[in-house]
Amino acid sequence: MTAHLRIVRGDATPEEIAALAAVLAARGTSRAEPKSAPAPPRQTWRNPARGMRNPVVPGKSAWRMSALP
Repeated sequence: MTAHLRIVRGDATPEEIAALAAVLAARGTSRAEPKSAPAPPRQTWRNPARGMRNPVVPGKSAWRMSALP
């Protein structure tokens, strides 16, 4: 097994080495996963179904709704 981390100077404790390895591992995983761009908002203003009106249902104020698009 080859060593991926080597201490060149100083006397590091096993806890310090573990903390350094955890930080490097966390930093490496955040770079490996590409951030996807958020989906663009839907533009419903150009939807052709928008020009169609809802069906007129008999009831209160139905005569008023019959003239509106």
